[in-house]
Amino acid sequence: MENYQNNHVEQLVLEMQYRNYSARTVNNYRELLKNLEKKIGIPLNEITGEHVKKYLNSRIMQEGISVSTINQCISAYKILQTDVLKRDWEAIRIKRPRKTVTLPVILSRSEIESLINATKNVKHKAILMLAYSSGLRLQEVQTIKPSAIDSQRMTVHVVQGKGKKDRYTLLSAKTLDILRIYYKMYRPAVYLFEPQHKKGHCLSDRTFGHIVKKNGIKAGIKKTISFHTLRHCFATHLMESGVNLKLVQQFLGHTSLKTTSIYLHLTETTQGNVVSPLDSMNI
Repeated sequence: MENYQNNHVEQLVLEMQYRNYSARTVNNYRELLKNLEKKIGIPLNEITGEHVKKYLNSRIMQEGISVSTINQCISAYKILQTDVLKRDWEAIRIKRPRKTVTLPVILSRSEIESLINATKNVKHKAILMLAYSSGLRLQEVQTIKPSAIDSQRMTVHVVQGKGKKDRYTLLSAKTLDILRIYYKMYRPAVYLFEPQHKKGHCLSDRTFGHIVKKNGIKAGIKKTISFHTLRHCFATHLMESGVNLKLVQQFLGHTSLKTTSIYLHLTETTQGNVVSPLDSMNI
């Protein structure tokens, strides 16, 4: 059984690499299929759609896995069936779960200011300021290189972001100032942000989360926030400033305008700029 599994998994890996999936996605799909085979206890080529449904239902009941994880598992199984085993997907199609619509936590501008001011470590402050002012994802900050910072055009070049897409986004003048101070102090070798004693390596995901949560507590922020909160705040605050939705989409690197439109529901409205329709009536 192990030989069957290894053969099929490696074929899946080769197929995904050929189709230019990111290394992170390839690794996720590989581990999902290995776990699927291990839990069900039969070779991957014998696992049916019903096996997968029961497996996922078990994980939902026991672990409360997310819709995203469920969809990833179905996608991995689909590639296995159609591209490795050469089977007709329509005959074994597994319906995907309905997505739950939740709105992300948004910090006010004053809360962002408090978060940054509470961050005394220069490297950590530079990380937070770059992530917020340019709307970058965690992995984009993690792998960004000094050459991506264009001080002439005041842009940040995101190379091979999510979906293997390049884009340009904003470079804040204040962020550029702190990056210059940081660079002179730390002199990174390859990536803009590296562990202190591991030149040429990326900071871990955990480090980025720790930076936000630690300094959020110092700033007195009571909301539950993550590193990705900074990206949500970037988009929301731009739209509150009147920046066009299409332009925000380009800065964020979203394929669909529908994805960006969630921020329409997050922009702050106050009594100062919104009035009840009743007040315009002659009553």
